Amino acid sequence: MFQHIKLGALVAGAIALSAPVAKAETFINILTGGTSGVYYPLGVALSEVYGENMKDVRVQVQSTKASVENLNLLQQGRGELAFALGDSVKDAWEGNADAGFKAKLGKLRAIAAIYPNYIQLAALKDAGATTITDLKGKSLSVGAAKSGTELNARKIFDAAGMSYDDLGKVEYLPFSESVELMKNRQLDATFQSSGLGNAALKDLSTTQDVTFVEIPADIAEKLGAPYKAGVIPAGTYPGQDADVPTVAITNILVTREGVSDEEAYQMTKQLFEHLDTLKAAHSAANGISLEAAVQGLPIPLHPGAEKYYKEQGVLK
Repeated sequence: MFQHIKLGALVAGAIALSAPVAKAETFINILTGGTSGVYYPLGVALSEVYGENMKDVRVQVQSTKASVENLNLLQQGRGELAFALGDSVKDAWEGNADAGFKAKLGKLRAIAAIYPNYIQLAALKDAGATTITDLKGKSLSVGAAKSGTELNARKIFDAAGMSYDDLGKVEYLPFSESVELMKNRQLDATFQSSGLGNAALKDLSTTQDVTFVEIPADIAEKLGAPYKAGVIPAGTYPGQDADVPTVAITNILVTREGVSDEEAYQMTKQLFEHLDTLKAAHSAANGISLEAAVQGLPIPLHPGAEKYYKEQGVLK
């Protein structure tokens, strides 16, 4: 029996060794976020685009805890493309330990600045909160611990002159789990950083009376880049009948050193040539444009991406 297994292994090894090298596949692991967020459906759409339009590639989509985990995985060589929030990318490049980066992640390279994330603070109507300072004493989920969302929460509360100590209770939960607790009246509010039209918040506002809590423009001004003032337009969610001032942060598609120039070039090119596929997957992709793709990046562009932008006249 053992000899048969050994022989089988040798035959398999011989077959593997004789496989034609020319047909070696390029592997692209796309690091996203939770399945109820925006990164995941856009990652799935990108995987389809790459699978259909890039030669000899095998593409996988990985659901993660989003920005911070994605950037650490890239640095470790455990992904080829990742979605991440602009401020997390900046923290990673600078090696901000408080943000979850023990050292500078020097291998990170940018593919494109994409759509903005909007801070979406949703509270049950009977919690009586209309602006961020009204959340004092309330129970709130701030996103998964050390996630990009939770980093946003800490910075925004600080700019509002608050800390977690001012809240009645703090939970560190992903979007969909936060919403489930709110439905069960175990939580007053959820802090979510994502593209507009977030599936978890659509679910919440379809089943509950919800108030989207205002974050005044002066908080964005106080924080500075990559934060900016934004608006959740009226009608984004069921029952939301007025614009809500908030804070926006640019998302970035990030790759790493070690990904070939040709692979990075194709990932960039196919992204912009198939934007319609991404827009069909999620409305947040309407915020992606070629002109904005190279603006305000806190890390260097990958040379392959740079080549594409020069061809398109976006860079000189």
